[in-house]
Amino acid sequence: MTTGAAIGYWALLSAGYHLGWEVLQLPLYTIWQSDASTIVFAVAHCTGGDVLIAVSTYAFAAAVARSWRWPVQRAALGVASAMAAGVLYVVFSEWLNVSVLGSWAYAQAMPVVAGIGLSPLLQWVVVPLIVLLTFRLTMNGINHGP
Repeated sequence: MTTGAAIGYWALLSAGYHLGWEVLQLPLYTIWQSDASTIVFAVAHCTGGDVLIAVSTYAFAAAVARSWRWPVQRAALGVASAMAAGVLYVVFSEWLNVSVLGSWAYAQAMPVVAGIGLSPLLQWVVVPLIVLLTFRLTMNGINHGP
């Protein structure tokens, strides 16, 4: 698998898993009370942002692991780096958008840690791990064919 294909595959897997997470965490945000078109736009917008973050954290992990093929060659270091970068970004983004700009708000149901929603924090720990596992489990079929 080429570097571009690996990044593209990471982005594709990330899109699917982050979309699922975004839908599941909707009741933890006040947007849950909006009309359907607003919710659909928000989910699409947030998932698109998640994919951009996932690709950026993949690149960061590649720099730390010194390999674009880190999911295969240096998986533990790579995913730890990607998760750390994702969590740091989400802390900044949630603080900025909830506390400063008021772009979105948490519902009463959202557990918070130091003012940051627990669900988005967990998202950037859990989803990269699931993406890595899926990536590695499916690599044999992609590399070796049927």
